[in-house]
Amino acid sequence: MSSQLLRNDGRKPDQMRSIRFQNHIAPHATGSTLIEWGNTRVICAVTVEEKVPRWMKEQGVTGGWITAEYSMLPYSTLTRKERDISKGKIDGRSQEIQRLIGRSMRSAVDLEKLGSRTVCIDCDVLQADGGTRTAAITGSAVALHLAIQKLIKSGLLSQSPIKNSVAAVSVGIFEGRALLDLCYTEDVGAAVDMNLVMTGSGEFIELQGTGEESTFDGDQLASMLALGKAGIKSLIEQQNQAVG
Repeated sequence: MSSQLLRNDGRKPDQMRSIRFQNHIAPHATGSTLIEWGNTRVICAVTVEEKVPRWMKEQGVTGGWITAEYSMLPYSTLTRKERDISKGKIDGRSQEIQRLIGRSMRSAVDLEKLGSRTVCIDCDVLQADGGTRTAAITGSAVALHLAIQKLIKSGLLSQSPIKNSVAAVSVGIFEGRALLDLCYTEDVGAAVDMNLVMTGSGEFIELQGTGEESTFDGDQLASMLALGKAGIKSLIEQQNQAVG
């Protein structure tokens, strides 16, 4: 392939950055992993509480619940990011991402089989170089698998409530080309930015696509979706290896 077709970091348009999972990074969590995705690093930790939110009891909703929190640590970016607590409220972006993580994990789990308990997922970004939300979702799925394995081993669950694998990846149009897995410089300069959340069986959970002061046509959308699907397939394989 001509060097003109390579990206600034040497990758091909359909090539993802290297990914590594370091499991059991948080010893007091029920399940945890540090996902290193290129230069993006996110700790995903699962804690299980043997109770459900009050609204479930009040509304007579049976089964369990999965919720998530997401934050970028002050030193995760080139310039210090102020903590949400210092502002007195969570910023809109963080709120959007943690809701997305929760929705993604709930779509992959049979909440009735989970039982009357709450799974809390905490995602803390140690270093950001694009794709922090996709890394958080992909890492959370691994941490959740590890937590469920521990609950089964301890006898709290008789079978896994996980119905499917879940992973997420970014795609976009940068300098006229469809690219898979955008790093920070590509993300901020992209004409179109899209995040895909999918199951291991190839079903979509969520699509977030935006033209950044630009538009995109059907052919470009098809190109991005094809790249994203291939990326998800690779991620699912790496997740399966990580959880054994």
